[in-house]
Amino acid sequence: MSSATASARHVIVGSPIGPLTLVRDDHGLTGLYFPGHWTRPDPASFGPRVDAGDDHGFDEAIVQLTEYFLGERREFNLPLDPRGSERARRVWRLLAEIPYGQTTTYGALARMVGGGISARAIGGFVGHNPLSIFIACHRVLGSTGKLTGYAGGLDRKRYLLELEKAIPG
Repeated sequence: MSSATASARHVIVGSPIGPLTLVRDDHGLTGLYFPGHWTRPDPASFGPRVDAGDDHGFDEAIVQLTEYFLGERREFNLPLDPRGSERARRVWRLLAEIPYGQTTTYGALARMVGGGISARAIGGFVGHNPLSIFIACHRVLGSTGKLTGYAGGLDRKRYLLELEKAIPG
């Protein structure tokens, strides 16, 4: 077991889109998951559950999420430590660059990554983004602008895009 895994811990916080499980280790946040999350890892990897009010490194993330859901925050300033292959992390870095209230497509991301990667492959990397909301995968749409796949479900994707006024409410 790595030291990062050994130091993992999690908290569950309420939000307008249901309870969110935040996971972190000593290096930063490693996950944000919804109930029914398509690509949710084994909860045993989350470490022990801690209380939100006791900090354990979660207080600032909770404050920033609250501000985001109130429409008062457009960017997150938190230590993020998503785990994945180099190519996955490259896609997640591109997701993090999509501005608040704007969208892009899987095809556009594929063109940015280059190397002949398909929009479908990009969709796989986007779907495995372990830090939903913090790394805004909800801002990626299908080629026609249609809301497609979201690990937290399309209702949550729609809510987040309406919150950001990226689509009409």
